Amino acid sequence: MSDAMHHPSSQPQDQPPSPAPEAGQQLTPGNEDTVAGWYNAHARRNTLVILVVVAAVAVMLIGGQYMVRKSQQGGLTPAAGGPKPGAPAPDFALQSLDGKTVRLSDFRGKAVLLNFWATWCEPCKLEMPWFIELQKQYGPQGLQVLGVAMDDSGKDTIAKFAHNMGVDYPVLLGKESVSDQYGGLEYLPTSFYIDRDGKVVARVFGLRSRSDIEDWIKQALSRGSSMAQK
Repeated sequence: MSDAMHHPSSQPQDQPPSPAPEAGQQLTPGNEDTVAGWYNAHARRNTLVILVVVAAVAVMLIGGQYMVRKSQQGGLTPAAGGPKPGAPAPDFALQSLDGKTVRLSDFRGKAVLLNFWATWCEPCKLEMPWFIELQKQYGPQGLQVLGVAMDDSGKDTIAKFAHNMGVDYPVLLGKESVSDQYGGLEYLPTSFYIDRDGKVVARVFGLRSRSDIEDWIKQALSRGSSMAQK
């Protein structure tokens, strides 16, 4: 027979992966490579998973900041049909949680923070306490926060949610017709800051910081002929 039949090939062969060490297995002179190799392999996989998660979060944050910048520039597609800064805010008539008919034009002469939200919207829950605080702080200067619930939970569910959140500003029951007037509202929360003459000062998609919200409120309060006459 040839030597090839009597001697193993000199070429490296694929080896099966080392089995995971048993619970409580100790390093011994005979198993150092197996145990250490298994832990090193798992450490590399865990590191890779962490890097993938970090990269995904970074992409989401960068993409979110890009969308925010585009929204401020009026270039975000979902609101293309909605009122842009400087345009009149479309009037509407919606039912409040206490059964009254409320029109946006009822608040002419005041600055309005018009916030579209939903009970299932987690970012909406974060900004609501800020709205409550800012209404108390700037209400005497002419601010009116209006919340418009844009989900199908039903009046009782929305009322319970608003009560549990401590909302003390008017909450209205939204309609698709109003959504269409304001650009389709594909993102929640969506807020429009409206000056005393009923013109849009800013439109904002998604959650923003409390300081940003306060700045837009100040802008809305400072604009409009009603303010100029004071």
